[in-house]
Amino acid sequence: MHTSLAPLIILDRDGVINFDSDQYIKSPDEWRPIPGSLEAIARLSHLGWHIAVATNQSGVERGLFDINTLHSIHNKMVHEIADKGGRIDAVFFCPHAPGSGCDCRKPAPGLLRDIAARYGRSLEGVPAVGDSFRDLQAAAAMRCLPWLVLTGKGKKTQQEHPELPLGTRIAQNLADAVDQILAPSSLKNA
Repeated sequence: MHTSLAPLIILDRDGVINFDSDQYIKSPDEWRPIPGSLEAIARLSHLGWHIAVATNQSGVERGLFDINTLHSIHNKMVHEIADKGGRIDAVFFCPHAPGSGCDCRKPAPGLLRDIAARYGRSLEGVPAVGDSFRDLQAAAAMRCLPWLVLTGKGKKTQQEHPELPLGTRIAQNLADAVDQILAPSSLKNA
């Protein structure tokens, strides 16, 4: 178990770090970072933050790509972030399709529970950044501080769910969320 009092942030992948696709991100070539997202992660890394990714990847169970391809996509992401001076500590993913009954597919809190166990800490007040309502629901279930970015599905989420989980913060993109999180008045939530 990795225990630390260093600040922790949880990021969704598609629509937060990289551009999303209704046809799924099925290969490393299809993974393209949203401008500013890699630099935002690097800023957090330089300040000593732990960065975990929690992502639903139902394309595995749907047969759109296999687990090795998913690892290749994540390797590309990790390397591109490293090229900017950043670091992802761990990637937690759910390979299951909706209706599988698993506890790891967001909005279920299983992935976040695994992150809490990995870091040996409560997630209360930990920023959790996503672009979908299910990201925010999983964050709220673990008492994280939900952040909705308006990239990916974020604008649609905001329109379709006017009553977001209590305390949800809104940012234009991951870079804006990091700017707000790092503002002096926000540090008490880390």
